[in-house]
Amino acid sequence: MTVATTNARDIFRSAYENRYTWDEGFPGYTADIILTQGEEVHTGKIQVNADYSVEVTGIDDEKVQESIYNQMRDIVTHRKRGNFEASHGKNQFNFGQDDPTGAVEILVTGDAMGSNYKVRGQEICQVSRVMGPMAFTINTEESLDTGEGYISIRYNAIFRNAKTDELKGKRDFKETYEKIGNYYLPSCQVINAIDVGGEKSTTEFTFINLQLLEA
Repeated sequence: MTVATTNARDIFRSAYENRYTWDEGFPGYTADIILTQGEEVHTGKIQVNADYSVEVTGIDDEKVQESIYNQMRDIVTHRKRGNFEASHGKNQFNFGQDDPTGAVEILVTGDAMGSNYKVRGQEICQVSRVMGPMAFTINTEESLDTGEGYISIRYNAIFRNAKTDELKGKRDFKETYEKIGNYYLPSCQVINAIDVGGEKSTTEFTFINLQLLEA
């Protein structure tokens, strides 16, 4: 597939549909979770249901439980299969600039969040969005080819003030996945964060005893 023979919509759609997602037979799963942040360690249980809803139990600290819930929702959202026409059917796609790595910039009009993308091969390698006063860019550095689509397993997110372009923070993510039955499930996620004041922190989510629910 080349730029010369394919339009911007087709290139983006091909990469969008090449993401690894759980299929309609996904039964849900359970896991024990260990959250490590600095000297703090919290343990509990998570359950992702067939309808992609998330349950977190066994965590006494309400803020920690909410943090785990939000992180799980983010993970699940990326594994949920989406319909291209429903999500992007009304948008217009145009080519921007190619970068030195061979990635093709895809400019989108009609997207409520002002999203733009870069596509390399058949993978979306960069997402840029504006959400209110905050602009962020996600850059994929490494991906896992499952044979059924790709999963970004090493990537960073850079946050800036949408008006001034002032740097507000950066997050570096590294993830590992384990195949349980027919499904790739997250087994670890490490987040190295640098906040606006330069303060650094590392948060690690470890998932063990991964088990699919009965369909």
